[in-house]
Amino acid sequence: MIMAEKMVDRVMRIMKNKAQIRNIAICAHIDHGKTTFSDNLLCGAGMMSEELAGKARVLDFHEDEIQRGITIDSASVSMVHELEGKEYLINLIDTPGHVDFGGDVTRAMRAVDGCIVLVCASEGIMPQTETVLRQALKERVKPILFINKVDRLIKELQLTPEQMQERFVKVITSLNQLIIQIAGEEQGKRAQVSVQEGSVCFGSAYHNWALSVPYMQKKGISFKDIIQAYKGVNEEHKELKKKAPIHEVILNAVITHLPNPEVAQQYRIPKLWHGELESEEGKSLLTCNPDGPLFLVITKIVVDPQAGEIATGRLFAGTVKKGLSVYLNRAKQNARVQQIFIYNGAKREIVDNVPSGNIIGVAGLKSMPGETITLQPTEPFEEITHLFEPVVTIAIEAKKPSDLPKLVEVLRVVNKEDPGVKVTINEETGEHLISGMGELHLEVIENRIRTEKGVEVKSSPPIVVYRETVGKASAEAMGKSPNKHNHLFFTVEPMPDVITQAIGKGDISPGRTKKKDFGLRDKLAEMGIDSKKAEKLKDVYQGNMLFETTRGQVHLIEIMELVLDMFEEVMRAGPLAREPCTKLIVTLTDCKLHEDAIHRGPSQIYPAVREGIKEAMATARPLLFEPVQTLLFEAPVEYTGEISKLVSSKRGQLLDMQQEGTMVSIKAKLPVAEQFGLSNALRSGTEGRGSNSLIDQSFEKLPEELQQKIIKQIRDRKGLTENQ
Repeated sequence: MIMAEKMVDRVMRIMKNKAQIRNIAICAHIDHGKTTFSDNLLCGAGMMSEELAGKARVLDFHEDEIQRGITIDSASVSMVHELEGKEYLINLIDTPGHVDFGGDVTRAMRAVDGCIVLVCASEGIMPQTETVLRQALKERVKPILFINKVDRLIKELQLTPEQMQERFVKVITSLNQLIIQIAGEEQGKRAQVSVQEGSVCFGSAYHNWALSVPYMQKKGISFKDIIQAYKGVNEEHKELKKKAPIHEVILNAVITHLPNPEVAQQYRIPKLWHGELESEEGKSLLTCNPDGPLFLVITKIVVDPQAGEIATGRLFAGTVKKGLSVYLNRAKQNARVQQIFIYNGAKREIVDNVPSGNIIGVAGLKSMPGETITLQPTEPFEEITHLFEPVVTIAIEAKKPSDLPKLVEVLRVVNKEDPGVKVTINEETGEHLISGMGELHLEVIENRIRTEKGVEVKSSPPIVVYRETVGKASAEAMGKSPNKHNHLFFTVEPMPDVITQAIGKGDISPGRTKKKDFGLRDKLAEMGIDSKKAEKLKDVYQGNMLFETTRGQVHLIEIMELVLDMFEEVMRAGPLAREPCTKLIVTLTDCKLHEDAIHRGPSQIYPAVREGIKEAMATARPLLFEPVQTLLFEAPVEYTGEISKLVSSKRGQLLDMQQEGTMVSIKAKLPVAEQFGLSNALRSGTEGRGSNSLIDQSFEKLPEELQQKIIKQIRDRKGLTENQ
């Protein structure tokens, strides 16, 4: 009877039982086989044919994903798996592997409680594996490990069972070390993976089989059986997928080792939501209560030509119903839920209501990723911040002037669908600027504007995004309101590295502080900020901080929101070349305000704050920082000289060099400004046998001799006059 039941009905039935739900993501380095792996899981759930599994890449829906052979967008699917006679609902998100599309991984991690980290058996842990792991642990998502492409170890490298085990141990040990290194001792220990317990699986997604130690013991399969299967002449390895089907082994491990929403929310909510945990909302979030107040966090928006805007998100508490009136906390507006969907590959199934603990699609909200949807205004979830910032920009314009209004609308949609893209309008030239993670990211966006959105555009060559900061502490500077009745005094100083790192790791949350947080005060005091000042942190914005240390100012509270608004605006466009500011500590030290509220409105306070901060920066040796990336180059040993030459010709710095067998791995730091055309230069220098991947990204001081030249270039490009 159950077999005849439709998939959507089965999903609807199980989604009411939290203990039988698992929300998971698949994440990995590019080309380690994620989408092929997801195919197999879908096949196991009866959602695609067995012949196609491993080859169809059904979760790559877009034309360009199929052409390029990489995943660009994350895709959601719900499926049902049975373990020991019990049915479980698996809500799965397949994420992109290329670093340029890493923003989608970060957002997907908010929606899930566990993830399968996929590692290629022959390449091992790669830079992007480390990045996805960092993204997962930051959101307190628990990992399990799948070592893929084991067939290559047997067929191509012809390893013995002992050598294979040695390789596995190396991958597992490195992953566990990495987890401790990223998450710290306490959280890291909870997230460790273990071969004996079965949270490590290995196999071949392409050949549809996988194994874990508990499964091998249960079914009496050994390493020798696997090697034998590949050594035979009659493709005996095809038998492996019957003996140890990949979906069964992996989903058994997912159900056994990854938490259900109720368990996960107990430790995830205190990190992700900063409201009162003892309140009704707090208790309901901690227990994932379907009858409590609604909390839906949007993680992805897709604009469908027929259905309109579909928001995908995780329902942390409450039950969402069709026709429900809701409130968007970041946009500060009301909306109505028009339709609710559950996912089934590319297909969306319309349902009437969904209880908490599930990943769902909602139409009718007009929101942005990161938005918290509730019934009444309340404390939203922590902002979703990506590890890397956009560093490359192109100017884009419509080929036909009549397409301009359409282009503006398309850019608005592009920004919603991918918040990793920053769209700005250059008021002086009327150009539209799109900033992205790298050349490939911008190429894909530009191509989609042309092919999917139907607007013919032309673009400029890529431009690098710089940052403004200061080299020393400033003197106190005054900003005066136009009516001369209000005076605000500011100082500016460089932020210590330890605080920047804490913001980057998520130990200090971005956003305006609304209540006293003694934990944060103590944390800042440990990092060298005076404890009295630490109490008065008002805002953490794009890696900058604002403190307020005035005394006895009765009217200050009335203008504080205005001060914060303008502080954020100056941090978005600094005084040197209107590039964003970074690593600044701004302090409002004193102020003299007019008694009458009418004389201290926005038109008076905004200019005073802007002038005060900019004047202070002018006395603190302002300078430009440029984006710098740490890259890992890999190539056969004979090309070592070519790679070193390439790095030094691009203002780069060699950091480390390791040789393993016939291959060499070179770690080097290169400015983004010098990286245009790097892939082609690397290909021709190594006869196509070298590759590079991103390990880390930071902003570092632009060499002194280039400072004035670049500032002038940016100001000329933006058409800024001397006083702007």
